[in-house]
Amino acid sequence: MRANFRMQRLFIEASLTEGVAQEATAEQFNYLANVLRMTDGAEILLFNGRDGEWKAKLAFPSRKKIVLVPLEQTRPQPETANLHYLFAPLKIGRMDYLVQKAVEMGAGLLQPVMTQHVQGKIHNTEKLRANAIEAAEQCGILSLPEVAEPVKLKDMLETWPSDRRIIYCDEGDEGQNPLPILQAVKERKIALLVGPEGGFSEEERELLRSLAFVTPIPLGPRILRADTAAVAALAVIQAVIGDWN
Repeated sequence: MRANFRMQRLFIEASLTEGVAQEATAEQFNYLANVLRMTDGAEILLFNGRDGEWKAKLAFPSRKKIVLVPLEQTRPQPETANLHYLFAPLKIGRMDYLVQKAVEMGAGLLQPVMTQHVQGKIHNTEKLRANAIEAAEQCGILSLPEVAEPVKLKDMLETWPSDRRIIYCDEGDEGQNPLPILQAVKERKIALLVGPEGGFSEEERELLRSLAFVTPIPLGPRILRADTAAVAALAVIQAVIGDWN
């Protein structure tokens, strides 16, 4: 069932059950009452990443309080996306874009990875989650990705499950076409690894290429920025071996 983009959508943490009212937080009150200027009896779509999407009615029991009353489920909760996105943090602004696009492209896990040439920092994963929620609200997505704490590349690889293949964008690969490589991948559990602006170090490339569960791919004849490479790689993976296929 397709999303309804004619109605406003709002993420809430609470469970969603028909007729069980939920009080809006102070931030949600400000957004609904002062930004959107919604009034008593207005309808909105709610989701929490667990209970599907619900049409709800707003009630104003007082001037400083909004109550959200779920009326009916409009879309059931889908399965969590199986594509994991592993990324070296970028600078503020571009990382916000990167996270939003990864959510739009169907990432089920966002895993910051600290590499030797990494330029950005993760001070608080809550900001990443807020960006993920905003992208989901705007794009009709119901299944929110998990946001993991940053981990060093070497540490992550040492404990990586062998049944999930890592596909990583290798700017040093001599080829140009990722399609034949992806078409040969048999695993259904996939993770995409995109490095920092400076690329992976030679030591990191050697480590990645030495692991049986890692597959390097090129991304065409042009040098792409890390955030552009992420969107390009997510698109080609979803088209060839992901949920577009």
